[in-house]
Amino acid sequence: MTIRTLPVAPEAKSRPGVSCDLSPRALERWNPAIRAAQDDDANTISIFDPIGYDPWSGDGVTAKRISGALRAIGGADVTVNVNSPGGDMFEGLAIYNLLREYKGSVTIKVLGVAASAASVIAMAGDEVQIARAAFLMIHNAWVVAAGNRNELREIADTLEPFDTAMADIYAARTGADMKAMQKLMDSETWIGGAAAVEQGFADAVLDSDAVKESSDANSAAANAAKRMDLLMAQQGVPRTERRKLIQEIKSGTSRATGLGTPCAADEAIPAETSAEILSVFARFESAAINL
Repeated sequence: MTIRTLPVAPEAKSRPGVSCDLSPRALERWNPAIRAAQDDDANTISIFDPIGYDPWSGDGVTAKRISGALRAIGGADVTVNVNSPGGDMFEGLAIYNLLREYKGSVTIKVLGVAASAASVIAMAGDEVQIARAAFLMIHNAWVVAAGNRNELREIADTLEPFDTAMADIYAARTGADMKAMQKLMDSETWIGGAAAVEQGFADAVLDSDAVKESSDANSAAANAAKRMDLLMAQQGVPRTERRKLIQEIKSGTSRATGLGTPCAADEAIPAETSAEILSVFARFESAAINL
């Protein structure tokens, strides 16, 4: 389909007391090691991280980053590879608009998971291809909010038009009824590769050799960080606190393993810090067993 016929997503910014967060179920199903089997060329954009900038880890896919990549490609046809658990809905809608308005042809390839905000981005392709083992996940905006009952009611009212906008995008893409899409979103629906094609969310299933699972050290570290993040998310720890703790653990681990040439200026990790790191892992490992 021509993406120019898809509806424009509304623009908005996060408000105080409200932050978009990852769905624990999306985080659980996301395998960050999934990549395209072929090396990226100059006209390929990879969305392999959560949506939205994460100040603690420095990771995340932002509209600013995608805008810069599209400018560099300069109007030529572009392929966008996606494997993301979602994240910031507002960033996702902004990225969707950028791809929708891009002059060249846009091919979206869902390699692993395109959940939440990433599923909206995936709709902005002239052609959408999905791996048979991949999933789209659609749901209402998932946020962490703080405030009294009046403020929480106001937040719910603020989110409603954005949920409606997302349902409109899914309906336009699939040709389905808006109410049917809203029902799927209300129940957080996971749609496999073949079903996504059958229901109109995607146009074709990718060849089986188009996807690979990386086994390098960076992917292993990403999987370990993901597991830790998931355990904390399931215990209700806010995303910013999760990222802060993971960064502290990473910093402590790099010191503890003695990466690089030892130097007299290097400080040893205090015993209490090492004990705290070990206790954190033990606490969340125990929580995982009881889930």
